[in-house]
Amino acid sequence: MFKKSFFAVVFAVAFFNAHAQNTDSLTVAKTKWQKTKVARQVTLYRHHFDQNNLFAANENISFVEVKNRGRKAVFAIGAEEKELISTSDFGLRANAIAAINGNFFDVKNGGSVDFVKVNGAVINTNRLEKNGGRARHQEAAVVIENGKIAIKKWDGAADWETALPEKEVLLNGPLLTFNGADEKLDTGAFNRLRHPRTCLGIKPNGRVILLTVDGRNANSAGMSLFELTKLMRWLGCTSAINFDGGGSTTLWVNGMPDNGVVNYPTDNKKWDHAGQRKVANVVLVKKR
Repeated sequence: MFKKSFFAVVFAVAFFNAHAQNTDSLTVAKTKWQKTKVARQVTLYRHHFDQNNLFAANENISFVEVKNRGRKAVFAIGAEEKELISTSDFGLRANAIAAINGNFFDVKNGGSVDFVKVNGAVINTNRLEKNGGRARHQEAAVVIENGKIAIKKWDGAADWETALPEKEVLLNGPLLTFNGADEKLDTGAFNRLRHPRTCLGIKPNGRVILLTVDGRNANSAGMSLFELTKLMRWLGCTSAINFDGGGSTTLWVNGMPDNGVVNYPTDNKKWDHAGQRKVANVVLVKKR
C-alpha cells in the first residue's frame, strides 16, 4: 500500500512539473513581443508578463537581438580598471547602439573581480576564492574578435583566460547552456532564488540575445538561474551565460525614452527607469 501511494505522489509531482514547464514554454512561444528596430541588424524586444503567467509570476523581460556578423553592428567591451560608471554612460561615451551590464565587480573599491581584457590590454585579473579556487563566474567567458562575439568554457587550466587569443575577453557566469547542453548548476541560494538577471545567449544561426529580467518588485519577480536557463532555451539559444544581475541589471538602447534605459533597474527601489547602479564594465553593440 505504501509503495503504491509513494509512486502515485512521485508521478503526480512529475506530471505537475512537466505540465507547468510545457505551459510556460507555450506562453513564451505565443508571446507577442513589442518589437522596435533600433539599428541595422539590431532589434529590441519587450514584454511584460503581468498576469502571473510565466513561472507562476509576473516577469518583465527586455532584450536586443543582434546579427553577429561583424558588419553593420559589432560587439565590444567597455571597461574601467577601478572606476564605476553607469551602463548608460558607458554606452553614450562609446556612441553605442546598445549596452548591457557586464561581470561582477568590487562595489566599494571599483573594478572587476574577474579577468577583463580590452583591445589586447588586461584591465582586471581574477580575484580567486580563499581556497585558491575559481568562482563560478570565472569558469566561462564572452570573447570578441573582429566585432563578433562568442562564448567559451573554462578548460581547467590555471592560465586559461590569459591564453585566450581574442583581443577582448570578459569572464562571467555561471554558464547556463553550452553548445546545446545545459550545464549543471548547484542549488545554492544564488542559483535557486529569484533575482533580477542579465544574460547573453547565442542562437544556432549565430544571432545574439542580450537580455534582462527585472525583479525584486511585485511587477516582476525575477528568475532563478534554472528558470533563466529554460527561458533562454525557449528563445532559441543553444549557448547562454549569466552575467552580474541584481541591482546591476540594466539594458540601455541609444535613442530610447528614459535616457535609453529600457528595463527597470532596482537600486532606487522604485518601478521606474532611474535606478541604475554604476558598474565596472559592459558589453556594447556599436556601428561598424
